Amino acid sequence: MSEPEPSLSLRGVFIAFEGGDGAGKSTQVRLLREYLEELGHTVVVTREPGGTTFGRTVRELVLHGDHVAPRAEALLFAADRAHHVETLIRPALERGDVVITDRYMDSSIAYQGAGRDLGVEEVRDLNLWATGALLPTLTVLVDLPAEVGRTRRQGVHDRLEAEPADFHGAVRDLFLGLAGADPTRYLIVDGELPPGQIHELVRDRVATVPGVAR
Repeated sequence: MSEPEPSLSLRGVFIAFEGGDGAGKSTQVRLLREYLEELGHTVVVTREPGGTTFGRTVRELVLHGDHVAPRAEALLFAADRAHHVETLIRPALERGDVVITDRYMDSSIAYQGAGRDLGVEEVRDLNLWATGALLPTLTVLVDLPAEVGRTRRQGVHDRLEAEPADFHGAVRDLFLGLAGADPTRYLIVDGELPPGQIHELVRDRVATVPGVAR
């Protein structure tokens, strides 16, 4: 299956932040939102799962509930993403807003496709179907060794965070593989850099995205 193109026909700009747990994505989302709003953009910040009422239910179930079978886990994330795109992301992009999401389909490809060993292509195709092949204009990968992220979380772990080191190693490798294969659509930043320095790198790249600079 050939790689689909980002949805350039939509008026808005779609930016996703990806990376392992504890990488500092939330901080970077906040800083980027502030920068873009200073430029005069209307910015919609969301996350997966949890960006909608349905998503919050899925989040509680798959991250904080009892055991969920791996295939059911992948399907629940895809169902949340389908609803998220249909009810929040795509309408915002059609309005011309900037949408910033903390996690998107690459997380499913990494965590369920590689970490759960369900098949990278299978999970990727499922999520492309669920989203109508809506891809971010830019994906920022905040890369961090799994052991550093675990230390930052200080013993607080959800179901996925609590998985062993080899699981998180497979997730990280998959993220890096996706980003390395498509440098025009991805930015890899070192998650061990100070937050302000990471933001400068992100801001400089985002400023080159069509429709951002004003």
